[in-house]
Amino acid sequence: MRRGQSQEKSVYSLVLSDEVIRAVDRLAYQMNTSRSNMINQILAEYTSLLTPQKRMETVFSEIQNLLSDTGFQLLMKPSDSMLSLRQALNYKYNPTVRYSIELLRSGAEAKVRLKVILRSQNQTLIHYLNQFFSLWQQLEVKVGGIGKRWSIEDTKYVRELMLPDENVSDEDFGQMIASYIQALDQGMNTFFDYLEDPSSAVRSTEAVYRDYLSGKGGLV
Repeated sequence: MRRGQSQEKSVYSLVLSDEVIRAVDRLAYQMNTSRSNMINQILAEYTSLLTPQKRMETVFSEIQNLLSDTGFQLLMKPSDSMLSLRQALNYKYNPTVRYSIELLRSGAEAKVRLKVILRSQNQTLIHYLNQFFSLWQQLEVKVGGIGKRWSIEDTKYVRELMLPDENVSDEDFGQMIASYIQALDQGMNTFFDYLEDPSSAVRSTEAVYRDYLSGKGGLV
């Protein structure tokens, strides 16, 4: 994700008509953002300035476009830097798995915090889910050569994703995130398809991960 200079923010006093403010507030409500941020985005677009918010919009747009065609459902955006999706899991009553994507910045690096959450009290389901997460971690180390960037709690998997090269377009960054989520979701459903045959579950899940690496892999 290409990086320009960091954009600092300052407080400015503006005199605006009530009609303009009402229109801005309506837009801000629709976009689930603040009035100040909405005005900032409007002025940036008018002056052709690429803001961090616009970059995040581009990344999220790519994720939505790619995943919406594969059954993922978009949830209400909690903030400008976060996107939430959900997908059904192939297990008995089709419980819902939620994917939360948060874009972060660490200096010049582009980072993503991905949270995969399943809200369930079914201890058997939780047991199998943790088995899958542990297997996925092992594959990331053994096959992907990736160091530890994750944590596992009951029903929740948190993974930090980073670009190996910062000179990647926002569109490609979004595609890489979507591809990783798609692979993770496919691996999870494949694992659950073979619960009665643990050896096949491991082999099939590994095949999904290897397919991901040979395709649009790139996040570490």
